[in-house]
Amino acid sequence: MNHLDYFASATRPVDTCVVGSGGFGRSFLAQARRVPLMRARIAVDVDATVAAAGFAALGLPADAIAVCASAAAAREAWERGQYIAAADLATVIDLPFDVLVEATGSPEAGARHARLAIEADRHVVLVSKEVDSVVGPILAHLATERGKVVTPVDGDQPSLLIGLITWAQTLGFDILAAGKSSEYDFICDADAGTVVSDGKTFAVPGLPDHWHAGARAYGELARDRAQTCAALPQRAVPDLCELLVVANATGFVPDRPDLHAPIARIPEVPDFFGPADEGGLLSRTGILDVFHCLRRPDEASFAGGVFVIVACDDAASWELLLAKGHVVSRDGRRALIYLPRHLLGLEAATSVLDVAIHGRSTGARSPRPCLDLVTRATRPLAAGSVLAMGGHHHTIDGTTAELLPAGPLGADQPLPFYLAANRRLVRDVAAGALLTLADVDIDPASELLALRRQQDTVFFGGARD
Repeated sequence: MNHLDYFASATRPVDTCVVGSGGFGRSFLAQARRVPLMRARIAVDVDATVAAAGFAALGLPADAIAVCASAAAAREAWERGQYIAAADLATVIDLPFDVLVEATGSPEAGARHARLAIEADRHVVLVSKEVDSVVGPILAHLATERGKVVTPVDGDQPSLLIGLITWAQTLGFDILAAGKSSEYDFICDADAGTVVSDGKTFAVPGLPDHWHAGARAYGELARDRAQTCAALPQRAVPDLCELLVVANATGFVPDRPDLHAPIARIPEVPDFFGPADEGGLLSRTGILDVFHCLRRPDEASFAGGVFVIVACDDAASWELLLAKGHVVSRDGRRALIYLPRHLLGLEAATSVLDVAIHGRSTGARSPRPCLDLVTRATRPLAAGSVLAMGGHHHTIDGTTAELLPAGPLGADQPLPFYLAANRRLVRDVAAGALLTLADVDIDPASELLALRRQQDTVFFGGARD
């Protein structure tokens, strides 16, 4: 596709407002200055000086940036042509921007920001998968009612994987599986007997013994590697959360609630994601999963990219492609097609331009709740404790997450992970138990809860109380 031609109907640059000045927000602001069809003059963060620092880091002079505490001050700064930093979206919501980029990663704040933008007739690029996992379908529904769009974002794996799946479907490929690599590779130094992942070094002296499958089935190799690498984290909440967004857009679902998540070298991926009765991991086709990219320090990374596994229906064609270096399973029945990239805010502009110029989502036109990311206790949790969300991966200590079929909220029904975040427990929860709505105290004024109840009404006919 010729992207310059695709966006050629634009009559002016698209104005944006980004909320959240973390890694994604800052990379978006940096790249926006290079995108001819886009402007990013408004940034919001809970601390306005942080938003201002994001602009200053781009080399803008101090007098080009205005820290605004009121709507009137923001309007005056806009008319002067300044870059505007604010602590609350409400301060800038009436400025004439086209697209809100919600990148806070905060479930409650993100829900409010999306609602405010939709009610102000703005498109929303929903970077915050934490919000999307709980109320993404209702936000898209509400936006559609107003002639606007809520979309996931190119630059993050959900949108990129949806794009790859639908590309493969358009071309008529038989998709057996689809997914992504985990955020951090497993980089093996065989001489040192170590694996480096996410900047941490783990002693894994036995891993070279499992470098090749040999005569083993790949299901057996997955088990052996997982046991050998038991010291490394092999399940991550963000991976499950991102695949939920893909499931709601495509109808593809995981094979098991916590994913298979094998540790795999790139040439092995189509073997791992093959049928169990043929030595792979899968009990069916049309599934979503993740793998941890195992490689040596001198080998290329999968770079948190996305993939589809397709059937090699025409043997002659795939023999030709195999000769050209494409990755095919050892039995020749499946092939890996992949995009080894996700560039965060550096490639978000394509989603921004698509919603503003064409009124199209880079995800699903009408996502539906297919899965819920639910919360399971990994140790006893005491009444009165707070399920504090924290860390780079926005996890909750003492819990893990699983993917289950979506359903309406109910007192004794599994509680969505990011609806549980930062809530106080009102009763003890046993280790291994799924948390439910009745386990937590949620402020009746919670925007996330209100939107989820609205989603339950629209898609399921109401709560299961």
